[in-house]
Amino acid sequence: MISAAQIRAARALLGLDQRRLAEAAGLSLPTIQRMERSDGQVRGNLDSVMKLIDALERAGVELIGEGQLSAAGGRGVRLKSLSPPGSLSGQTP
Repeated sequence: MISAAQIRAARALLGLDQRRLAEAAGLSLPTIQRMERSDGQVRGNLDSVMKLIDALERAGVELIGEGQLSAAGGRGVRLKSLSPPGSLSGQTP
């Protein structure tokens, strides 16, 4: 699953605030805020977590889970491709 730190890191890489991420994921701002306050793994219903993950991936980040290949071998967030900061579609307007 995804951790609160991964959400914050992904938002930072994309230049998104919580409100824009909530809109992109079709979730409420309080839901995003609650997810980011979680200790470790994000708490929330599975549908909401999947919407969040999908929105982040569509925006251009690759979420790296525990045990998945990465340079350091740990959790993290990696950009799939360079896109303009704040872009949710991964395409230049």
